[in-house]
Amino acid sequence: MGAIHLPAPVQLFCALLLAPPVTLEEVEAVLIQTYGPIVLRSLPIPFTQTRYYAREMGPDLTRQYLAFAPLVDMATLAAVKHITNHLETGWATLHGQRRVNIDPGYLDLAKVVLASTKDHSHRLYVGDGIFAEITLRYRQRAFQPWEWTYPDYRVETTLVFFQQLRALYHAQLRTILARRHPSTGELN
Repeated sequence: MGAIHLPAPVQLFCALLLAPPVTLEEVEAVLIQTYGPIVLRSLPIPFTQTRYYAREMGPDLTRQYLAFAPLVDMATLAAVKHITNHLETGWATLHGQRRVNIDPGYLDLAKVVLASTKDHSHRLYVGDGIFAEITLRYRQRAFQPWEWTYPDYRVETTLVFFQQLRALYHAQLRTILARRHPSTGELN
């Protein structure tokens, strides 16, 4: 029988999809107030990998990833998804069309996990109506997609963002563990 250990805290991030007239600055301000300072942000890029959101949000969409300084317990993912869904409604049109899509997830040393309200064969239920999927896995010193990975998570700029975020997260974990176990500084 294996010993039970609590997992290390994880790096929270949000993938933003924005439609004009909403600006990155106004969404960032709300997310900073909700989740804390931003530790890393990707460059904003045009969202051209799919037209999935075009009917609801329009054609000129921008994708940006934000990661937040405080590490979190991975068990909070469902609660974070509920909060981001609620925040999206604040930017919706009078007819309920979203202007902002906020997809939260977390990164640990081995994977990138996304929250979803939709079930599928490759998703696990994490509670409170929310599912989670491993979107990227860390193998051979790089993040790699799965067959189900969304097209915008396969592009080089996204993979570079998560590689940079993993390095920051790894350094932060070492600092935390050095405080907990000064003699070893090991990751448990």
